[in-house]
Amino acid sequence: MRFLVDECTGPRVASWLQELHHEVFSVYDDARGLDDESIIEIAYKSDYIIITNDKDFGELIFRMKKSHKGVILLRLKDERSQNKILVLEKVLHLYSNQL
Repeated sequence: MRFLVDECTGPRVASWLQELHHEVFSVYDDARGLDDESIIEIAYKSDYIIITNDKDFGELIFRMKKSHKGVILLRLKDERSQNKILVLEKVLHLYSNQL
């Protein structure tokens, strides 16, 4: 699968996805400081599913109707990288055929 990992989600999540042989664009590594609208545009044009814990993406995509290929919004109490990875493992296991 193809994922764009937002800067706030962190490099460990991006590395973990790469270890699983997914194609990953890491905003943290490759485009730090890029604004949310540009991230959505890159993801859409390149067929990436966005992974983020920034709720501004929900506003842009769902209320302002920005085109997208999918968004996984991680709104977690425990925002440590390891917890994000545990949640993503479950999401990918349960929903990979829908992503």
